[in-house]
Amino acid sequence: MTTFLRFQDGQRPRHGVLDGQTVYPLVRGTPFGAFRRGREGRTLSEVRLLPPCQPTKIIAMAVNYPTHVRDGARHMGSQASVGEPQPFLKATSCLAGPGDDVVLPPGAGPVHYEGEMVVVIGRKCRAVSPEKAVDYVLGVTCGNDVSAREWQRNDKQWWRAKGSDTFAPLGPWIVTGLDPMDLGLALRLNGQTRQQARTSELIHGVPDVISFISRYMTLEPGDVIYTGTPGTTDEMRAGDVVEVEVEGVGVLRNRVRGG
Repeated sequence: MTTFLRFQDGQRPRHGVLDGQTVYPLVRGTPFGAFRRGREGRTLSEVRLLPPCQPTKIIAMAVNYPTHVRDGARHMGSQASVGEPQPFLKATSCLAGPGDDVVLPPGAGPVHYEGEMVVVIGRKCRAVSPEKAVDYVLGVTCGNDVSAREWQRNDKQWWRAKGSDTFAPLGPWIVTGLDPMDLGLALRLNGQTRQQARTSELIHGVPDVISFISRYMTLEPGDVIYTGTPGTTDEMRAGDVVEVEVEGVGVLRNRVRGG
């Protein structure tokens, strides 16, 4: 297992490897190919973490846990189907890193959390079979598919309901070597657990999701797939702290503030 992260190094972002509580910058290459880490490290508490990758696409799955079907129907109406996988796009500009604020846009109405396991694509992926799909995964991380529910129900497209600035918290890092088909997932709001599941409960598992998407859209290294949220979601308010935890990865923590 390797833990990759991105951090701010002066005026530029850098990839690094986390070993215990020490961050070692990559002095050559990236997590998506051959790389070499430096010998000089710094403690994790000394660095400002960034989103762990720079995706060309952020893809998220709608209604992908049985426990979310009823709640999804409340927010999506007739679009809440459990037939074929239902991926949708979020703007890359809505990415937020660990520790960044989630900003509530003016006039958005209720804005909900959606804790999710996120898979990170490791190499170019086009029209792969489910049997081969996991070979294209670099690793997994934590995500929050932030959603403005009134806009989601009333707009013809989800461009602002799902893609407003800061609506895709991601991190804190990418861990390789985990089995994405059976990991624990939890979301806490102000320390209280609000969502809990295992990824083995997904309606469409990671292999089928990657295979389905790659039939129509080439996935590039660093692209991310938010795999779906379980149970019932609820509103976040200014001052709240949201934590998403994925087994074997760690905790993504973000504070909520008004826009």
